[in-house]
Amino acid sequence: MNHIPTRKPLHLNADNALPAVKPQITIQVIERAMQLLDALAAETEAVALKKIAATTGLHPSTAHRILNDLVLGRYVERVDSGMYQLGMRLLELGSLVRGRLSVREAALEPMHLLHKLTGQTVNLSVQQGDEIVYVDRAWSERSGMQVVRAIGGRAPLHLTSTGKLFLSALEPRQVRAYVTRTGLAGSTRNSLTSFEDLDRELALVRRHGYARDNEELEMGVRCVGAGIYDDSGKLIAGLSISAPAQRLQDGWVKQLVETAQGISEALGFEPSNPSFAQISSI
Repeated sequence: MNHIPTRKPLHLNADNALPAVKPQITIQVIERAMQLLDALAAETEAVALKKIAATTGLHPSTAHRILNDLVLGRYVERVDSGMYQLGMRLLELGSLVRGRLSVREAALEPMHLLHKLTGQTVNLSVQQGDEIVYVDRAWSERSGMQVVRAIGGRAPLHLTSTGKLFLSALEPRQVRAYVTRTGLAGSTRNSLTSFEDLDRELALVRRHGYARDNEELEMGVRCVGAGIYDDSGKLIAGLSISAPAQRLQDGWVKQLVETAQGISEALGFEPSNPSFAQISSI
């Protein structure tokens, strides 16, 4: 008679779900850096190396080496007495994340209302380096087109309406630097691939207060985008409508810009000129 091994019963949590397996950090130095940052975060004042090493269980020489690298990246600050505290870079990153999260929260309902009004895909995107990143979207099957880029997807600034908004906010030397870095690679026959063409387009964006993508990223898809600003007046995101090329309507521009302004005002932005009477049509 063969012996059949018995299995130990699975222990479920209160919701009758399998217990979650905690993911493991695979790079040791990153794990140690995180331990050091957590140790510093638990203190209200600057901390000596000896105490940090004792708290984390790391050898003082190891802690010292990693802390030095974190100091170079401004994630940690070393004060004159040889004590350590969290650095300003973490504050900058925290502000950036908080801003993006608040944008998504403020934009959620207005995006769905704009989608309901137009029947087309409404995108929320932010700048990251030389690209935009799609962070949220309102769409449905009745939009009449497949979503071009998934949430988390990226696209070059000069090929998108939102990207052009960010480029239009730069100084001329910064735009030239972008052109040099990217080479203005095209995606379709309508893509702007020369500095002169892009410069003319950005002048229109500044004049009209919104931007267009005329089948420059994908053939058959046109977009119009408007900026979202924070309480300091900084452009932090873009709201855009994407539609089949033949379906994009001039009348949506005013509605788009007003929606973007409403989101901006929810974030504390105070427009100097709330009138949209001068907004040009597409």
